[in-house]
Amino acid sequence: MNLIVRSVFILAFSAIASTAVADEVTVGPRPFFLIDSMKDGGLKSRLLSCAGMPMKKKLFSIGHRGAAMQFPEHTRQSYVAAARMWAGILECDVTFTKDKQLVCRHAQNDLHTTTNILASDLASTCIKPFAAASGDKPASAECRTSELSLAEFRTLTGKMDAADKKAVIVEDYMNGTASWRTDLYAASAGIVMTHAESIRLFQQLGAKFTPELKSPAVEMPFDGFSQADYAQKMIDEYKSAGVPASDVWPQSFNLDDVLYWIKNEPEFGAQAVYLDGRYDSGLKPDDAATFKPSMQELADMGVRYIAPPLWMLVTVKNGKIAPSEYAAQAKAANLRLITWTIERSGPLKTGGGWYYQSIKDLTDDDGVMYELIDVLAKDVGVAGIFSDWPATVTYYANCMELE
Repeated sequence: MNLIVRSVFILAFSAIASTAVADEVTVGPRPFFLIDSMKDGGLKSRLLSCAGMPMKKKLFSIGHRGAAMQFPEHTRQSYVAAARMWAGILECDVTFTKDKQLVCRHAQNDLHTTTNILASDLASTCIKPFAAASGDKPASAECRTSELSLAEFRTLTGKMDAADKKAVIVEDYMNGTASWRTDLYAASAGIVMTHAESIRLFQQLGAKFTPELKSPAVEMPFDGFSQADYAQKMIDEYKSAGVPASDVWPQSFNLDDVLYWIKNEPEFGAQAVYLDGRYDSGLKPDDAATFKPSMQELADMGVRYIAPPLWMLVTVKNGKIAPSEYAAQAKAANLRLITWTIERSGPLKTGGGWYYQSIKDLTDDDGVMYELIDVLAKDVGVAGIFSDWPATVTYYANCMELE
């Protein structure tokens, strides 16, 4: 799609998107499939009792990269789909191009799995061109936004995030979508977005914002662009758009980014979210001695929100899902919790995968999804849940009358 045609398409799509979310929307069949899969009991009865109620937008329901279970992540289509499921907050993961423009991508170096770059003229910009699988060596590639100008980035088309590591030709490598997802909605153009464009779209959709400042794949400073410049530029784009700080939850796995916002942009820093990835460096959710810094030390630094993956907040006690020591320590330090990501793994009937590892002995049925959400909401006390299919969380939040 050339740039002129694409610009016209974006303008037309923006006009449609601004009125795309009706006063009342349906959440589709997914929540009811999960409820039907549940064991009989009070929670199932309560959820069934809400079947006929109108759904409303809920801040508790956060669109993770939009509606990435079925729509190409970080595309306009994905964001609109999430808003139609009444996600109250939408996420743009923020990285930058060669000319230091902010764009929505989960990683600076994921273009080979999330876009059509390998099938385009821009394949020559990839720092690691496609290499076919050979013997025990998997197929590979690496393509970065930092190798493209913004104008070049705009020519890409989003696709479902996937790669076939057994591929010997590039077409097969690009066609690795998991069986429990779909390419049905990726068949039409997945419009990639700048961060500023996402802000305008979310405003039109009536959603609030949770941008994540992604760790660069390049060494910083990048052509004079420092990490502090990067963190500041993301906030500046909200200020330029007139978005109040109370509508923005900026996120980062880098604690220094969060502390930068707390110090230099205190209004935005008040809702800055520390994404906790310390499970990669020895943190054990059942052992407070491994929490370095401790929850109270984080609170003393000014951190108010912390966001670990689902499995860090729960454990199994007496055969039931229960809050972990991590959750208890966060609560004691008055840290607000957000968690990720519901609907990010395959069917729970087959174990659920990484996101459910701490309750894997219980994940033998898809209905466990709502049992987990219920514990996270009522016992752990999370303020919000990211989901790749926001309807699942939206339905629960409406039924339980959450914010």
